[in-house]
Amino acid sequence: MKKIEINGIEYEIVSDDYKCVDKKLLDAKVTDYFKDYDYIFGDISYDKIRLKGYYDSKNKKVKEINDIKYVEKYKLEYCSYGAKTFLLKKIG
Repeated sequence: MKKIEINGIEYEIVSDDYKCVDKKLLDAKVTDYFKDYDYIFGDISYDKIRLKGYYDSKNKKVKEINDIKYVEKYKLEYCSYGAKTFLLKKIG
């Protein structure tokens, strides 16, 4: 299990297509907005990064739009074909 710390919060790297996780970039892009989420999904296409927060399916705040079980659907529908993607899970 590979870990990364972003702005004082520890994450497990669940998946990392093409080894695209960049700590410096994530430190700059991950704001307090993501603090509540259990997961952060990122996709990189055309040298731009997009981040989306997801909750664990058992979290009381979960809705279909941010339920981790739908991350693959999001990836297929909203990410460019061949985009580099990664998924981080908050530890603790």
